[in-house]
Amino acid sequence: MSAIFKRELRSYFNAPVGYVCIAVLAALYGLFYYQVMVLGSSSYISQVYNTMFSFSMMVIPIITMRSMTDDQKNKTDQVLLTAPVGVTSIVMGKFLSCFFVFFIASSLGLLPAVAMSFFSSPAWGEIIGNYLGTLLYGGAMISIGVFISSLTVSQIIAAIGTFVVAVLLMFIDSLATAVSNQVIIALVGWISFNTRYTTFTQGIFSVSSTVFFLSVMAVFVFLTARRLESRRWN
Repeated sequence: MSAIFKRELRSYFNAPVGYVCIAVLAALYGLFYYQVMVLGSSSYISQVYNTMFSFSMMVIPIITMRSMTDDQKNKTDQVLLTAPVGVTSIVMGKFLSCFFVFFIASSLGLLPAVAMSFFSSPAWGEIIGNYLGTLLYGGAMISIGVFISSLTVSQIIAAIGTFVVAVLLMFIDSLATAVSNQVIIALVGWISFNTRYTTFTQGIFSVSSTVFFLSVMAVFVFLTARRLESRRWN
């Protein structure tokens, strides 16, 4: 798994994709934190993360779109599938490389908050909560993106598919309010990413929400592995 992880991570930084994704998110964090400094109140930091959340979800499809499609397009997947390594290890290596790029970009967003702490008192509980929530939500979306990438050889289709799912999950709570069926409302409430993410934005660590996001990651890593396994036997 470590060999796959290193290979995939290298591929992100041998091409501009990794640098561009990290630079864009880091620049946006810096811009919005600068606006907070201009306003002169650390209470606006929560709005930074509310805005950055949407940008982060838009960058994830770009990070994941090539995770599985490149090997299929270049026929290098046959080398991986015949290598003495389990398909779960292959998928985990690819998932972790995508997540690591997202982790670096999200972690750089903490630097302006650290700088602000020298001359103000930002709410670190809220900041860390938003940071952890973003990583967990992002990790779940990355696992979905990697799975979608395994279904096609086109990076564009993989990116669009992941983006559509990301938008749907962001607005599914609003769609639920338009129906009166209690079963559908309960189902939407159970699968809602936003409800569990909101808990973290309030500076509260939720074990149940953490388990939920980790479970989503595990499920989609498993599904991607099964998809890869089916291609190995075919």
